[in-house]
Amino acid sequence: MAKKELISIIVPCFNEEEAIPLFHQEMDKITKEMDYVNFEFIFVDDGSKDGTLRVLRKIQDDDKRVHYISFSKNFGKEAGMLAGLRESQGDFVTFMDVDLQDPPELLKEMYKALKEENYDCCALYTVSHEGYSFIRKGLTNLWYRLITKVANSKEKPGSRDYRLMTRQMVDSILSMNEYNRYMKGMFDYVGFNVKWISYEAPDRKVGESKFGLKKLIKYAVGGITSSSTAPLNAASYVGLLFCLLSLITILFIIIKTLIFGDPVSGWPSLACIVLFVGGVQLFFLGVIGTYISKIYLEVKGRPVYIIKEKK
Repeated sequence: MAKKELISIIVPCFNEEEAIPLFHQEMDKITKEMDYVNFEFIFVDDGSKDGTLRVLRKIQDDDKRVHYISFSKNFGKEAGMLAGLRESQGDFVTFMDVDLQDPPELLKEMYKALKEENYDCCALYTVSHEGYSFIRKGLTNLWYRLITKVANSKEKPGSRDYRLMTRQMVDSILSMNEYNRYMKGMFDYVGFNVKWISYEAPDRKVGESKFGLKKLIKYAVGGITSSSTAPLNAASYVGLLFCLLSLITILFIIIKTLIFGDPVSGWPSLACIVLFVGGVQLFFLGVIGTYISKIYLEVKGRPVYIIKEKK
């Protein structure tokens, strides 16, 4: 009898003690339906302050398919995803959010795409964000359009981390050792044949999202600067544009002075121009500083995360 293939499910968690039991219950139903494969669950406790670790210990005692990793502090979701990939043993690997906004029942279709349709990855994207506020929905749509343009990404707008990957694709991602990690950019970079499936994202079953607007903006900036040098190129282009404008302005002032005299008038507009140009310069210095800070973090060579406990 042929050995069953193994699917590793990586579940990053941060203060999710209420959601974990429900997630495990729902996944238990799916694993029974998919009895033609084996499963392992790798929960990554990202420095939670509630009873997340206590709940994981209990579930692990009852279900030996469950493993957990607990960080010494909050290192972020990207670090949790990396830790899960490193610990996974599966022939196929996927990420899932513990809030059940990644429908477990779609695993069947994803597995079928990899086994029968010769894909290396089956990825999901949402076609709506019904639970988002108007501002967050607008910023999310803007973000996807921007990252697609500046990073020349093939990621679908609304793409999720929920995707089933072959071991070959996982090993390719693990071969990239950078400290500043943007996993969606890495998925796109390694290539492979990807099948995209759209779905309507359900609301969270319990609890609230831990990804506030501040974290989303930080994530967006990190994603752009990790995946593209377009902001640096933009600084060069804007600098060239202002050089040309300054030459045109100088010629205009010289001609105006020769014809009409009075070269001193117009100082309020001049002050506005100086302040504007200074602001643009400071903005792009900030952009350059962001890239330099990433170089600084890479050079230090610190670990992406520190494990306090695992089982």
